[in-house]
Amino acid sequence: MPTVSAHVALTLAQHIDAVFGVMGNGNAYFLDAIETQTDAVFTAVRHEQGAVVAADAHFRASGRIAAGTSTYGAGFTNTLTALAEAVQAHVPLVLVVGDEPTSGPRPWDVDQIALASAVGARTYTVGRADAAATTVIAIEHALTYRVPVVLAIPYDVAALEAGAVPEAPAPRLPAPLAPRGEFAEGTLGEIAAALAGASRPFLLAGRGAWLAGAGEALGELARLTGALTASSALGRGVFPESQYDLGVTGGFGADGSMELVRTADVAVVFGASLNQFTMRFGELFAPGTRVFQIDIAPAATHPHVGGFVRADARLAAEELVTRVGSASPSAPWRETVDVAAARTYDEGDDLAADGRLDPRSAARRIAELLPSDRVVVSDGGHFIGWANMYWPVAAPDRMMMVGTAFQSIGQGWPSVVGAALARRESTVVLTSGDGGGLMAIADLESAVRAAQGRGIAVIWNDAAYGAEVNLYGLKGLAEGPMRIPEVDFAAFGAAVGAEGVVVKTLADLDRLAAWAQEDATTRRFLLLDLRISGDVIAPYQQEIIRVNS
Repeated sequence: MPTVSAHVALTLAQHIDAVFGVMGNGNAYFLDAIETQTDAVFTAVRHEQGAVVAADAHFRASGRIAAGTSTYGAGFTNTLTALAEAVQAHVPLVLVVGDEPTSGPRPWDVDQIALASAVGARTYTVGRADAAATTVIAIEHALTYRVPVVLAIPYDVAALEAGAVPEAPAPRLPAPLAPRGEFAEGTLGEIAAALAGASRPFLLAGRGAWLAGAGEALGELARLTGALTASSALGRGVFPESQYDLGVTGGFGADGSMELVRTADVAVVFGASLNQFTMRFGELFAPGTRVFQIDIAPAATHPHVGGFVRADARLAAEELVTRVGSASPSAPWRETVDVAAARTYDEGDDLAADGRLDPRSAARRIAELLPSDRVVVSDGGHFIGWANMYWPVAAPDRMMMVGTAFQSIGQGWPSVVGAALARRESTVVLTSGDGGGLMAIADLESAVRAAQGRGIAVIWNDAAYGAEVNLYGLKGLAEGPMRIPEVDFAAFGAAVGAEGVVVKTLADLDRLAAWAQEDATTRRFLLLDLRISGDVIAPYQQEIIRVNS
């Protein structure tokens, strides 16, 4: 007869096809059922944090919810940083874990419900009679509120026989949030009138607009109003007409693009949280710019917003298209500016003054060589500026930064695992620093195994925690704790079956050019160990330094 764990596995597999994790005492029966009784694909990682990270990246790359799994106690506590990141980033996933027996905790048990709650995740605990229904409720909660949930299986319940698996209803999801009420209607009218009368209209979209499927409506609204467009770091590529798009706003943005944004007279923001980085610490818009925001958040998320509508980005954009009408401006702003020139970044030098590789020129050369079908996953650290500035991607689900919402590092390698399973035909490119790369080094093996010849890792190796050197070394604090002995990541890669290449000059990147032309089924995962200069500070970091000085 099926066990309680089998009830969880069989019900979960009706809605989730990818499971990532580490096996232990608490989830052994669950994983046995996943492997032997379902069509879901289980992929092993080497650290429990990686189970959550891989499930997180899988959703960001595909829009399909995935699951992570770990045992109880120490296995569960290892997941907490990644769980906090998924909460902060509003990523739905299910973490299936073992838990203490119903009779009470053992010496190695911890209060997992309290720990999950502390980072913002809700726990659902299954019993012998309700495992299938509780599993559906957990999935429904994750998808409805866009958060991770923990699904706990008590140790003394996991192997109990539970009878035939009952038919459980499909998760019920809420309809997109339509604008409601006189205030929302009035504000939409105000936005439409402001756009129609603007001489320099500007539209900004974030990840929320992408998740809402607002791209087509936003493109039409931009066309009707003659607006220039841009995105947050997590929304790049949401607008269909790239020739009028200024790229990413904030510290990742090109100086010319940000100067144009400052001249806008009307700005409408769709599905972007307007955090301090997107807003350039309050300096994205000029004081005279009328700023409107449309978001599903309960209220405006920045004090510069003068008008707010709580609504789904797609529904609001479609309503604005109708209200603006078919009359396009006679001399649209976007036709009068050189967008390509505005988006230009500093090319950098071949080598920096200290003789090490200039990360700007390396990033630019790598962009020329990377396959066009790439999905870029980023760890956290100073280096995040280089990929965000120099490596354009086709859509928001092709550039993900796992870790930045919670300001963590060390989540890069397992991100490759989730993205590779979600996008089986694409090339997955990891961008990571040496600090974060070492912190998560156990899952280098997982990344190489999962992506194989479709995987590339670019390690920005400056032998330091670069962000700390830039922020605190410049203030005169002791740099010893900020420095890392230079590590041979190419050798690390070779040890687990990758091809490792030490890159000290731009000519060393010729191997990437040749690799890109090889058959993905026969070539190996490529790890590029870039020996870069730490003296070249990314513009976004210079912005942070200025604000924190």
